[in-house]
Amino acid sequence: MADRKISIFVEEVCRVEGHGNIVLNATDGKIEELRLEITESPRLFEAFMLGRRWDEATHIACRICGICSIAHSTASVLAIEDAFGIEPSEQTIALRKIAYHGEMIQSHVLHFYYLAAPDFLGVPSVIPLIQSHPEEVKRALRLKRLGNDLCKLIVGRHIHPCAYLPKCMPKLPDPAAMEALHTRCLDARRDLDAAVALFSTLKLPDFDRPTECLASWDPDEYGMYRAVKIKSSNGDMTDTREYKTKIREFVVPHSHAKHAETENGAYMVGALARFKINYDQLHPKAKEVAQALGLTTDCTNPYAITVAQVVETVHSLEETIKYLEWCLGRELEWEDWDVKPRAGRGVGITEAPRGLLIHDYTFDDGGKLTNVNCIIPTNQNLNNIEHDFHALVPQIIERPDDEIRLLLEMLVRAYDPCISCATHMLKVEIKR
Repeated sequence: MADRKISIFVEEVCRVEGHGNIVLNATDGKIEELRLEITESPRLFEAFMLGRRWDEATHIACRICGICSIAHSTASVLAIEDAFGIEPSEQTIALRKIAYHGEMIQSHVLHFYYLAAPDFLGVPSVIPLIQSHPEEVKRALRLKRLGNDLCKLIVGRHIHPCAYLPKCMPKLPDPAAMEALHTRCLDARRDLDAAVALFSTLKLPDFDRPTECLASWDPDEYGMYRAVKIKSSNGDMTDTREYKTKIREFVVPHSHAKHAETENGAYMVGALARFKINYDQLHPKAKEVAQALGLTTDCTNPYAITVAQVVETVHSLEETIKYLEWCLGRELEWEDWDVKPRAGRGVGITEAPRGLLIHDYTFDDGGKLTNVNCIIPTNQNLNNIEHDFHALVPQIIERPDDEIRLLLEMLVRAYDPCISCATHMLKVEIKR
């Protein structure tokens, strides 16, 4: 197409209730500009936490994100426990995991049903699906509410939990409420079966780009709740306290959010990265779902992150059922909350729904924070998204503008970063 000029500008893409832009300018098939701009002002949470007491840290950290509050709470308490030499009880870990997997369920459902499915079904939002796919919308609502209610049962509420602290849980759940949620979890298996059936009919865009993946690793379970080490898809293992030897953050001129790289360059975190790295420890039912959806560990299509989220939702539901049954099979005991702060450094690494989440705290003798470093999944994925852009656009540059726009939007949404978890859609203006 001689003299064809493409100018695509996606204005105010949302990230952590913030804003960003997608910019593409090309002439005669040659890319002149292509980037993902993050224009939201810095959140400054690390600075907010300096000088605050250890028992305030988690209540502040959970407010970094309204969708992943429990993931941030988990990383925070793990960092505090690492610094103070605390080993929580089996009961505390079981209760935490119910809330943790509850958040994973509600967040994944929010993405693959509310944000991703409309792209595949040819509508601009979930609203038209109320008419065209009413049963799917009802299933989505049931599953998301289930995840939220699991969180509320254990930590008081899902958004900014008020009962998630180091060492032990400050409240014990009502057994009758646990029993009722256990029944709802068993019923939710049918809803997830229907979700799998729907996504088995949807076709992903044809695109592949191999990239390094990083994820939490635990020798005893699928790497989610706590990283014993950070594992790379190339087999490298990194000690949690030495994460900076693997991950380097850096600033780019077009983004207020930092980018990240390893010695190999850009990398991916999130559901597909976890699936590829920790597949052997995935729940058997989740493996069956992966097979039904055609997802394999050699997948290099970033659009398949959404499919991996469907698989992980099955895993998280089965884990939730397991831990609910563990708790219901015994009388839960009240534990003394006796935390003795000390000077030192602690690193807590968990998996937010969107990927590897790191909280690194240093305390003085009085238990006040003197240094805080948080590395968020979205920051780590931004660099990889831009590399995907540069690999994808040359393959689709001859297509109509609307197709280019949609594929770029879908690629951003596939990563499920905070920018695509906001409550408004991407809106694009294309000018020739």
